[in-house]
Amino acid sequence: MKTTTRLWTRELVRALTVVTCVMSSYTGAATFRLQEASIADVHDAFKMGQLTCRHLVQLYLNRIAAYDKQGPMLNAVQTVNPKALSEADRLDAAYKTSGLVGPLHCIPVLLKDQVETMEMPTTYGSAVFKDFVPATDATIVTRMKRAGAIIIGKATMGEFASRYVGSASGIVRNAYDPSRNASGSSGGTGAGIAANFAILGIGEDTGGSIRGPAAVSSLVGLRPTIPVVSRHGMMPATPGSDTLGPITRTVTDAAILLDVIAGYDANDPVTAQSVGQMPATYTALLNHDGLKGARIGVIREPMDPKANPKSDDYRQVRAVMDKALGDLKTQGAELVDPIVIPRLKDLIKRVHTDNNFETEPAINAYLARHKNSPAKTFRDIITSGQVVPWRIKGLMDGVGKSKSDPAYLQVVLGREELRSSVLKLMADHRLDALVYATFDHNPTLIAPDVLTNPEPKDDYGLGNNRGLSPALSFPAVTVPAGFTSEQLPVGIEFLGRPFSEGTLFKLIYSYEQATRNRKPPARTPPLAGEP
Repeated sequence: MKTTTRLWTRELVRALTVVTCVMSSYTGAATFRLQEASIADVHDAFKMGQLTCRHLVQLYLNRIAAYDKQGPMLNAVQTVNPKALSEADRLDAAYKTSGLVGPLHCIPVLLKDQVETMEMPTTYGSAVFKDFVPATDATIVTRMKRAGAIIIGKATMGEFASRYVGSASGIVRNAYDPSRNASGSSGGTGAGIAANFAILGIGEDTGGSIRGPAAVSSLVGLRPTIPVVSRHGMMPATPGSDTLGPITRTVTDAAILLDVIAGYDANDPVTAQSVGQMPATYTALLNHDGLKGARIGVIREPMDPKANPKSDDYRQVRAVMDKALGDLKTQGAELVDPIVIPRLKDLIKRVHTDNNFETEPAINAYLARHKNSPAKTFRDIITSGQVVPWRIKGLMDGVGKSKSDPAYLQVVLGREELRSSVLKLMADHRLDALVYATFDHNPTLIAPDVLTNPEPKDDYGLGNNRGLSPALSFPAVTVPAGFTSEQLPVGIEFLGRPFSEGTLFKLIYSYEQATRNRKPPARTPPLAGEP
């Protein structure tokens, strides 16, 4: 009984603080404007009688219809929720009776199609699962619905959580330049939130799949410490690195969403480590002065061996990053520049890039829990003849491997060496966080044969610096740093110690409020008649 009381008390504190944050952050605009709308904007429009839930959901459905398979053809949405409008009607009725049902009342969410929903198929980006409808919702889906959210659709994703194409979904395109990739594998979520197809997005990050799409879409993307958010109801890729997290247009909305989805879940025992490690609400840590006195280490060394510091677009990204670092100092941060991590590239490769020991056993265990799964084993997927060639090539590397292999010891030892090195540097320099560019290069052009070639020449992920966080299992968040001269977004990434999401939110909120770098893509403007 005492435990139940404590849980209810924590939820009440969260809800009250979120409502306070929403009220205090409202800009006071006279009329509601859909483009770039936040949770606060929507809830205030409800209170002022300017908006109903049905109207809001219809407005987003209109944008998806206009821009996803037409116009720039972003292909960000795999499945539109056929019950979205009826859910909106239910929430409108509840609002008339008792007001907001929770902190996400009628907030449309675009959910990566790696996460189970019982009212829509969950395809994992693959034609193998195009008709697969799970019997239950994932834990985070249950929590979001309980808070009042509407899952407006399932976002397209790279097949089985890699890259930006899949046999179920085709090619996901960048909202700022549809000839370029949207990063992966949560590219649909990133492109959709950038284009204002929903207010909130959920991505999954094994090696960078939240932060990559967020960075190339001028968004906030948080990879939490693994025990913070339950993975129950999500197909695994590498369980030692897998985590779910927010992709949003604002830091405040990311904090509100994390409040809702974070916390212990008996169905994902690793979340037990989070008990006592999280604040009552992350929104309480959003502080305009959060950078004052903060000590931040700057990593300048490219983590991708293929990065080319002499190239034009590398210099473009570096110019944006230099301005971002100057902005951090202007807001009162003390920079330790540069920070050098010994053997950085080698350790990331050993711990993250070369770790394919976990995938087959994890997927086999996951599929065994679903009696109606069209594939019963990892090898059924590989031999289905439906997966795109480049993904088959990657999956084949994991066949027959497990954590029992002697070679897996090198992953474990490398991770410990990297963790010790980073924690020592942070302690020696009294650092609150490390920062670096999420990518050192612009997103590259989509190869014409990307759906048919096992080795497409698209330079995908060039300049990728996302591997440090999963290699360490430390939290990291990317926020908009600005745009290159080609008008492509650049993300600056903040990495902290385990369970330091609150510190990261304090830093990035201060940076966001001082810079206001986020800009919506020109190719998806407001529709005629859109408020």
